[in-house]
Amino acid sequence: MNVNGAHFRTIWLHPDDTAVIQIIDQRHLPHQFIIENLTTVAEMARAIRDMHVRGAGLIGAAAGFGMYLAALAAPRDGFLAHTLTAAQELKATRPTAVNLAWAVARQLKVLDGAPPEQRIQTALNTAQAIADEDADFCRRIGEHGVSLLADISRRKNGEPVNILTHCNAGWLAFVDHGSATAPIYVAHDQGIAVHVWVDETRPRNQGARLTAWELGQHGVPHTVIADNAGGHLMQRGLVDIVLTGTDRTTYTGDVGNKIGTYLKALAAHDNDVPFYTALPSSSFDWQIEDGVRQIPVEQRDAAEVRMIQGLHDGEIKQVLLTPPDSPAVNYAFDVTPSRLVTGLITERGICPASAEGVLGLFPEKRKG
Repeated sequence: MNVNGAHFRTIWLHPDDTAVIQIIDQRHLPHQFIIENLTTVAEMARAIRDMHVRGAGLIGAAAGFGMYLAALAAPRDGFLAHTLTAAQELKATRPTAVNLAWAVARQLKVLDGAPPEQRIQTALNTAQAIADEDADFCRRIGEHGVSLLADISRRKNGEPVNILTHCNAGWLAFVDHGSATAPIYVAHDQGIAVHVWVDETRPRNQGARLTAWELGQHGVPHTVIADNAGGHLMQRGLVDIVLTGTDRTTYTGDVGNKIGTYLKALAAHDNDVPFYTALPSSSFDWQIEDGVRQIPVEQRDAAEVRMIQGLHDGEIKQVLLTPPDSPAVNYAFDVTPSRLVTGLITERGICPASAEGVLGLFPEKRKG
């Protein structure tokens, strides 16, 4: 996608040094655009854990490249044991996003079957394939999802389609295009008038900081709102559709996403506003059925709730919001039951948020 008119992905191999992985360090956006070099598994694990990179698809791609860095550092004798240790280190960083464990497992499988002299190249090829597939799947999500926005535009006689987002499910959360934003970018590029209500998305403000920044870079009209304004806008008829991403969705249609998504879905249901989740198939959990009870919900440092980051006098600073001795809790995700989800937008098309709907698009995942 665009950064000051130039195309970027969120993660890539250094063009002059194949032992270096480069990322956009998202902690500094929107005020500073910083590219970070990563050369070890420990550095990649820290980048994932501390959210230099974040978002379901990008976490998976980062884990894939992390396993490549592990292969580079592994001794010839004890190679597989070394990569298994690296795999555990990477998987421990973020428990909710299923893409992470999926990418690590994919690397372990191909490395186990590769001849010793081909293991490093195999790891690199697999990491690049994971990244390329993520970008391609998101591109296809855009192609399928734009039909929803086009239909609304026709019903509104060309008036702007008002879309509500939550968190950042844009290209910054994936390798390119994004999931929930992909249909928005396609619609905008096709000349369909769109306007995006961007939830600030406390506590880390990924909407206000990241979604607003990337929409602005692409020229998409948008307005940042407080998290709690979404229901009010729906009551006033100012939201035509809700589009969100997901870090893990069950094959039965329960959606695990950034905390606050469930409340948006409840408000959408109460106001007859369609609520769609966009995701590549790597974000499906094909094993669990009950997302509310079985999707692990990460708890992050309470300081993210108590502090807020912003630009002051040309410097990025953090300030304390709460009384110094007030405790806080930081649930990073919640789960929206499938009954509140109008549909799922995937690289294979749009389906109901149900086992039959999902497995109809992915019949190879049917058990037995």
